[in-house]
Amino acid sequence: MDQIGAVSLAALAAAQVADPGALTAPQVAEAADFSVTTMFLRATTVVQIVMILLVVASFWSWAIIIEKALGFRRLAALGREFEASFWSGNPLEDLYERVRRSPSAPLERVFLAGMGEWQRSFSGDGLIPGTLSRVDRAMTVATARESAAITARLPFLATVGSVSPFVGLFGTVWGIKHAFESIAMQQNTNLAVVAPGIAEALLATALGLLAAIPAVVAYNRLGSIAEELTGSLENFADEFTTILSREIERGGAR
Repeated sequence: MDQIGAVSLAALAAAQVADPGALTAPQVAEAADFSVTTMFLRATTVVQIVMILLVVASFWSWAIIIEKALGFRRLAALGREFEASFWSGNPLEDLYERVRRSPSAPLERVFLAGMGEWQRSFSGDGLIPGTLSRVDRAMTVATARESAAITARLPFLATVGSVSPFVGLFGTVWGIKHAFESIAMQQNTNLAVVAPGIAEALLATALGLLAAIPAVVAYNRLGSIAEELTGSLENFADEFTTILSREIERGGAR
């Protein structure tokens, strides 16, 4: 399609040289149409595929960004609510029974893992030896599971941010290569022949940057929030282990 457009532009340029009054303004405007849609349709198949991949990656990145931003805000609010209940001074057994029915926050699930192991460690003679290490391992596993869920799909943003500029550059190189091939075949260096191919090629680079910049910014910001949420899980596990250790040293009374 770009060859047809280039030939058309060359023909119009030649007609303009032969007869300056032969071309009307609408004809010139139509031949030099540089709208995004026209440039996409005029590009080669390879460049079109590159553009489609970049647009899809950009849309998918924005979907992840919005989902993670709203989800992290919700998790932070639920975490603050749970910590307020945990440090309220009420019996942990009551909190355990209430949270166990419908855990909705990562902190709650870490608490359930530790508290569940704590309650299962009692026998008729008291605490089973090694209780504290089992509770710690249970919360470590729960923390790792919740951390993986928190950071899920964030690596995709990093991939888009690092790869998209090079994918767009590939489309640009391919488009410029095709533009020079058109010049060689037509033996015409008129800007009317060169400009469309170069513009289509540069559009691929623009789409690559359009996909990469928001992905990089969002990955850095959302990654720091994810680290804070993961750190709060680890801190809570350490604090809860300290509380249980103190309880064991007092005699393991529930």
